[in-house]
Amino acid sequence: MKILFLADNFPPETNAAATRVYERAVHWVAWGHEVTVVTSFPNFPQGKLHAGYRNLWRRAETIDGIRVVRVKTFIAPNKGGALRRALDFLSFMVTGTVAALAERRPDVVVATSPQFFAAVAGWLVGALKRFPFVFELGDIWPASIVGVGAMRRNPLLALMEKIELFLYRRAARVVALTRAFKENLTGRGIDPGKIAVVRNGVDLGRYAPRPRDAGLAAEWGLAGKFVIGYVGTHGMAHGLGNVLDAAERARAREDIRFLLVGDGAERETLVADAARRKLANVRLIGPQPKEAMPRVWSLVDAALVHLRDSPVFAEVIPSKIFEAMAMGKPILLAAPKGEAKEIVEGDGAGLWVPPGDPEALAAAARRLADDAALRERLAAAALRAAPSHSRRAQAEEMIAVLESAIRR
Repeated sequence: MKILFLADNFPPETNAAATRVYERAVHWVAWGHEVTVVTSFPNFPQGKLHAGYRNLWRRAETIDGIRVVRVKTFIAPNKGGALRRALDFLSFMVTGTVAALAERRPDVVVATSPQFFAAVAGWLVGALKRFPFVFELGDIWPASIVGVGAMRRNPLLALMEKIELFLYRRAARVVALTRAFKENLTGRGIDPGKIAVVRNGVDLGRYAPRPRDAGLAAEWGLAGKFVIGYVGTHGMAHGLGNVLDAAERARAREDIRFLLVGDGAERETLVADAARRKLANVRLIGPQPKEAMPRVWSLVDAALVHLRDSPVFAEVIPSKIFEAMAMGKPILLAAPKGEAKEIVEGDGAGLWVPPGDPEALAAAARRLADDAALRERLAAAALRAAPSHSRRAQAEEMIAVLESAIRR
């Protein structure tokens, strides 16, 4: 099968969408499929090009057997404001469409959200070339913009929602990352028969239990500490100010440290706020390369998965859940009640606390620090559950969906 994928983010970027597209494509190439990814030059989330890249009109390279075509875009940081981010997205829609149309005819074109305009490009390429378009739904967008408070409902958002529904109807298949996404779409009139649920997963070849990296622990001031670790994007959707509130309530516990590793629109605010409050029990570390992630995870005694207190995020399943499972880490989930809570509690892999409740989060941190038997039980359950969420299984499910789209 010849697969053409449009994705605004791709490695060396390390956000969830980039990782998801890459790790599945590696399996597809190994199984004999031809995969081409049209993407931008890596700059997320800081809006700065990664070392070794220039923002050219087009450049092709091969990464682990995947043909990667990078195109010029208007580059804006993730915290650059709605207008600049919109120009970023729209520019990829234009240049990505042109580059995809120039590629050798595939069997199917796939576009992944939450970058909404990538899906517009995917539909347009499929319509012009007359081959099936598959919409991978990573987020209910633009509803999530309202959910994080970035914009209020207005006529422009209403128009975008109409375009969103148009894309769902025109897609040969829609791949939803959660059951809640499918329920959302069917409730808005989309044929449930065309919607497949393929949940997120983890690359078990990359993530596995390992001893704590003593050198890195000493470098980051974590030696001999119990570490509650958040690894990932520091965005508006994650509500990480609540973590600082919890750390303030737990500051009497000299043995507990809150570790936040990554970058995003809210990171500078978090750094400044932690300094203002003199939170010595918080470590804020900048983004790390993808190959360093297992080393970072090794420092974590309990994996923190955190989302903002909004009904929109009850539909989200953060990929950090599955990475933590593969590393054999107990999970501390602070998120609205939804599928993420069902997975963590159903697998017996961690504790859930309500989002936006710093006292509950601090209490759960103290409980995990004090109860070694509980940690061991949760960690063992997490590790047992990891194979059922493997990226390989997800890649197999996705290929089956693409094959059905071609037949349809």
